Amino acid sequence: MIELDEATLVARARDRDPAAFELLVRRYQRRIYTLCLRMLNGATGDAEDVAQETFVTAWRRLPELQHDAAFSSWLYRTATNRCLTLLQRRKPTTDLDEDELGLTTDDDPARAAGNSAAMRALSAALRRLPAQQRACWLLREVHGRSYQEIAELVGTTPTAVRGRIARARAELAEVMEPWR
Repeated sequence: MIELDEATLVARARDRDPAAFELLVRRYQRRIYTLCLRMLNGATGDAEDVAQETFVTAWRRLPELQHDAAFSSWLYRTATNRCLTLLQRRKPTTDLDEDELGLTTDDDPARAAGNSAAMRALSAALRRLPAQQRACWLLREVHGRSYQEIAELVGTTPTAVRGRIARARAELAEVMEPWR
């Protein structure tokens, strides 16, 4: 089977080809869900709902997309904005765990216990970050987005993004110092 590039899939999905859209969903569903899960402090139900709403919105609004190559950024922006809106309405309190973050388990019980404690500390530290700061940090450090793209996703400037990420890194480094 021939692997289609993203622009071709987007163009076909815009023409209402459900098979093309399904391939796009498969390509991005794990990444979008993981972003939502982390932004929403490990609230799996909320992350699933936001990820699903993101793809439903994408299907409905795909004909409005001007550039096929912008699909990925558009999808991330939609998910990020939905998460930020949800966080403004209420404050989830669940912790992230190693499985939800996609980390592998360790056969060494002492090391596994240390990793578990570190993950709890990281989860708590991420939860304390302001939502915009957490979004910028996750988009950069976990999802590898550029400062410019993050700025476009969260509606600010690259300079503001750099500042938010620097503050998040400083706070997280302080909390994670015992695990270095």
